[in-house]
Amino acid sequence: MSQAENMTSVCADECCAPPPLILPLKPSIDREALIRDAFRLEWLTIGWMSVEAVVAIASGIAAGSLVLLAFGLDSVIELASAGVLMWRLSIELRYGRAFSEDAERAASRVAGGLLFGLAAYVTIVAFWSLWTRQGEAFSWPGFVVALAAIPSMRYLARRKIAIADKIGSRALRADAMEAVTCGWLSVVVVVSLAAQWAFGAWWIDGVASLAIVWLLVKEGREAWSNKECGCGGWESIDARRPPWARSAP
Repeated sequence: MSQAENMTSVCADECCAPPPLILPLKPSIDREALIRDAFRLEWLTIGWMSVEAVVAIASGIAAGSLVLLAFGLDSVIELASAGVLMWRLSIELRYGRAFSEDAERAASRVAGGLLFGLAAYVTIVAFWSLWTRQGEAFSWPGFVVALAAIPSMRYLARRKIAIADKIGSRALRADAMEAVTCGWLSVVVVVSLAAQWAFGAWWIDGVASLAIVWLLVKEGREAWSNKECGCGGWESIDARRPPWARSAP
């Protein structure tokens, strides 16, 4: 066989061979759709927190309840955090991911500062309650809104953590942790109001409130430092969360 015939045969083999099959390493993520989902979650947060703040603060003032007042102020902080998150997400939708990096850092700092402020307030309120040996009077509106907040915060926290995991947003994660904190505060309010009503246990709200301060400080420091969220460390962080707030598999 001549050299020309060999070249023709090789060319024919190469032309007839199927192209190599290249499989994607992981499925593509519709980032814009995830950000719109985050927007809807923030609107839900704003709606619920508005109701929660009004009812809790009014009930706290009427009943002389420090824990209800702290619960209502926590709702106000979450309202501010939701507004910051919507600003950050709107920048990405308008200008793209690259333009949202500065907004992400600023939003993380604001969310971290809000967490620090909430931790300081909870600590002051708890110690004041223990120092004065004063428990709150029972309040049915406060009890009902705190009870309803437990499943509401569970849903919001899980959905926000799941989306923050996918888009790599530390600011959204800090906002989700505020929902986790609000969920625990709801449990504290329900238990302390019930204990105060049933047993006259005035000290339980102060002691229980102090138990969540470490979570606020830890998450506040992490958000403030704005460390990169690597894929390798997220699962271990998620595993340390309360079971009801962990992201779905």
